[in-house]
Amino acid sequence: MVSEPTPNYEVFALRYAVQHDRTARENYLFYDGHDAPMPQDYFIWAIRAGERVIVVDTGFAEDMAVKRKRTFLRTPVAALAKIGIDASSVRDVVITHMHYDHAGNLGQFPRAVFHLQDSEMEYCTGRCMCHDLLRRPFEVEDVLSAVRHLYEGRIVFHDGDAELLPGVTLHLIGGHTLGQQVVRVNTKRGQVVLASDGAHYWSNIRERKPFPLVANVALMLEGYARIDALADGPDHVIPGHDPAVLSRFPTLPDDRDIALLHELPLNRESPLGADLKPAVETSPEAVQ
Repeated sequence: MVSEPTPNYEVFALRYAVQHDRTARENYLFYDGHDAPMPQDYFIWAIRAGERVIVVDTGFAEDMAVKRKRTFLRTPVAALAKIGIDASSVRDVVITHMHYDHAGNLGQFPRAVFHLQDSEMEYCTGRCMCHDLLRRPFEVEDVLSAVRHLYEGRIVFHDGDAELLPGVTLHLIGGHTLGQQVVRVNTKRGQVVLASDGAHYWSNIRERKPFPLVANVALMLEGYARIDALADGPDHVIPGHDPAVLSRFPTLPDDRDIALLHELPLNRESPLGADLKPAVETSPEAVQ
């Protein structure tokens, strides 16, 4: 029997909110440089090949933007509609981790099952949440929503790496949270890794400078190496919050807040001016 070829998926980054008043000091652990402005963007992602659609993360709502002092651009559901995806018909949603900016709005996907790492549910409902510092990026209502969906039979747990569809795989990274996962997608330009908060900015992963909101620093650093190994090149790594995503890649002609990640990048210069070469050599074993 001849197997079907692996699809080349379209991959979209959809910006729905912004934090303008952020500085570099807030984005690096042990930062000792000039405290320049360094805004943060908020994205969800969509993966599509024909009728097959996977949404990656669900963002937050406008009331959460007010609470967290973020600039809200539009609902994630409205952003999906711009590329012809109806949230109410989506069947698979990957939750990379349970922080408020990635796991709100679960109720806006009434037909979906949610793919989550075992270790993430244990993390956000277990003893680590005794510590206020670790609780801060979570919203208890988002966690309760996930638990309710669990009792409805709509959470699919993964214990490490998994294949969702041919050419779409999940990979447990940890670091930022204990259950942080990334998504690798086969596209016409190669294997693209949606790093989510496995790498907030290109500079975090390129310079091996960890983001300061971290559950395990060693796992975050090891995660950078694994993300590099999973991707087909530095410009195949898509960071979770870097505004440069929207200038690095083509956008929709009528919507500059939606980047086409399956297309070739417009340039190869990093946001900080460094060439986008891997920070360190990665071995084939790092992909395992």
